[in-house]
Amino acid sequence: MSADAPGKSPEVVLDLPGLECPMPVLKAKKALSGMAPGALLEVRSTDPHSHPDLAEFCRQTGHVLLSQTTSGSGNEAVWISQIERKPE
Repeated sequence: MSADAPGKSPEVVLDLPGLECPMPVLKAKKALSGMAPGALLEVRSTDPHSHPDLAEFCRQTGHVLLSQTTSGSGNEAVWISQIERKPE
C-alpha cells in the first residue's frame, strides 16, 4: 500500500509487472506528458531498479517525486513511486 499525497488521489496508475529498465521510466514519461500540471501519477513496478531510475528521471526533468514505498517482499514485492507532474 502506498502513502497518497495529502488530499490527492493518483490521476493515473501505471501497473507495470514484469517490465524492466528502462520501460517503467519510459511509460512514466509518456503518461506524465498527457497529464495536467500538478496531477499525480502512481507507478507500480516489480523492477527494484525503478525506484532509483524514477528518482533520477524526476531530478532531471523537474517532476516532483512525492514518495517511494515497497509493498510485499521477495518475488511478490512491488515498488511504488508517486510523481507529481511539474508545473508548466
